[in-house]
Amino acid sequence: MPLSSHSPAATCQLLAPSRRRRLLTPCPRAGATAAAEASALVLPGALRAESLPRHVAVVMDGNARWARARGLPSAAGHEAGRRALEETVRLSRAWGVRALTAFAFSHENWSRPKAEVEFLMGLFERVIRERVVEFLREGIRLRVIGDSSRLPVSLQRIAREAEEATRNNSQLDLTLAISYSGRRDIVQACQSLAQKVHDKVLRPEDIDESLFAAELETSPANEHELLPYPDLLIRTSGELRLSNFLLWQSAYSELFFTDTLWPDFGEDDYLEALVSFQNRDRRFGVRK
Repeated sequence: MPLSSHSPAATCQLLAPSRRRRLLTPCPRAGATAAAEASALVLPGALRAESLPRHVAVVMDGNARWARARGLPSAAGHEAGRRALEETVRLSRAWGVRALTAFAFSHENWSRPKAEVEFLMGLFERVIRERVVEFLREGIRLRVIGDSSRLPVSLQRIAREAEEATRNNSQLDLTLAISYSGRRDIVQACQSLAQKVHDKVLRPEDIDESLFAAELETSPANEHELLPYPDLLIRTSGELRLSNFLLWQSAYSELFFTDTLWPDFGEDDYLEALVSFQNRDRRFGVRK
């Protein structure tokens, strides 16, 4: 997609990516123009703006199977999966979904072949670097969650710089879960609260669900930022499980499973998931 010479990134002193310089300088309110554009967008006829999920999470599964079925290496499947994610991001912003969380690489995925892991780490770094200008122009705020200590140093740096550059954006909160584990997320939250009790800054009887949730990796930096709980969780490729993704956060998420492999997941598939969500009666345990 060609970049406009009048994009917000130009105003924000775009710097060429390098190992010595920051990616971008954040705008005071990046995405202001994007906000005006979003208000004029028209939803597909099957969708109702008032009942869209605010936060969609997706387990992007099936890249390797997609490649294998075509006699291609797994890298080709991951590249096709990248394109599917980019389209899902575009549609989410266009249709008014407020937040999108994508499960890009699980903690368990470190056991995959070294060559595949190295390719994926390079792909994540390249995608973030190449897309940050578009994120600024489109008003997309990026966040990366997961065990960052295991990521390549260059990927850690690129992720931090992109998060800082896009922190004032407000059209779509995009979270990439890389080296993420739902169980680990819960354990580290428990450890954090236990340390606070040990340091006598918190009493055990003060701990409740809100305090616990505040220690999770999905916790917003402030009340105006990320939405911690997904309304809708989509799993592709015919698998019927969460695979250790957002275990606490998805307690009341509506689940949508599709046989479509992630690289083939497109507008029709996303629309089907959103329509399914809109047709459900969410009671949260309350009798109506």
